[in-house]
Amino acid sequence: MAARKIILDCDPGHDDAIAIMLAAKHPAIDLLGITIVAGNQTLDKTLVNGLNVCQALDINTPVYAGMPQPIMRKQIVADNIHGETGLDGPIFPPLKREAEKTHAINFIIDTLLNSEGDITLVPVGPLSNIAVAMRMQPKIIPKIREIVLMGGAYGTGNFTPSAEFNIFADPEAAKVVFTSGVPLVMMGLDLTHQTVCTQDIIKRMENVGGPAGKLFSDIMNFTLKTQFDNYGLAGGPVHDATCIAYLINPDAFKVQDMYVEIDVNNGPCYGRTVCDELGVLGQPTNTKVGITLNTTWFWDVVEECIKKYC
Repeated sequence: MAARKIILDCDPGHDDAIAIMLAAKHPAIDLLGITIVAGNQTLDKTLVNGLNVCQALDINTPVYAGMPQPIMRKQIVADNIHGETGLDGPIFPPLKREAEKTHAINFIIDTLLNSEGDITLVPVGPLSNIAVAMRMQPKIIPKIREIVLMGGAYGTGNFTPSAEFNIFADPEAAKVVFTSGVPLVMMGLDLTHQTVCTQDIIKRMENVGGPAGKLFSDIMNFTLKTQFDNYGLAGGPVHDATCIAYLINPDAFKVQDMYVEIDVNNGPCYGRTVCDELGVLGQPTNTKVGITLNTTWFWDVVEECIKKYC
């Protein structure tokens, strides 16, 4: 089977770094480019983080800088989880790797227009880059094979009681994407919290050795504390890596077709992914929503990818 062609759109970010780690090495994935967006931290920081991860792991995939702001709302960051740099914990050597000169939006548009409709977009941060690309050039929309995104929840949020961070960071962009008609797969908190990375898992990956084993350990040891302090979790979920894992083996996931609407009204539910789990609205479904995953398989595939860097 041919490798799945993807563009990984991210805001590194600890779990973003793990997603990059998987996408760059697994044979089921053909990583065409990494586009960076503001989210976990400001764009100047998330871009440096993405470049640092690629340099540390000798990943030669081109990296493109994208949207520095949400399309409408005031900018927020997740420094309570990811720290001042957005990727606190690891110590990187001086950065020599540079981003491409082309803007991420232009790269997304040009790559899709020149494709055969076989490229999947994998946004694991706020959806600003994807929404702006769709608005700038609507002809890309039928060219997108699928969008597999990390964001939202059909239960409670993590940035407000209603909203998950990625969607809350740019709800208007999410509205554009969820109403685009592109086939969507949503890995929300209800699923991603099943990937809490506890100390035994960190030690398992560290024991693999190599630059990826060390980087995984440095990254996830930092989130042990921030996730416990903020949410009482036993470790940091590797939220974003679930999207790559889904593309590697969708059979390891249980998903449910739902109609999902983004609440962009000012109020306590601003940024909520309103998931019609019971079908009470009678609307056509527009999203496959992640429910559960095979966690044993998931950690096996993470280890498999880390070994490829040794």
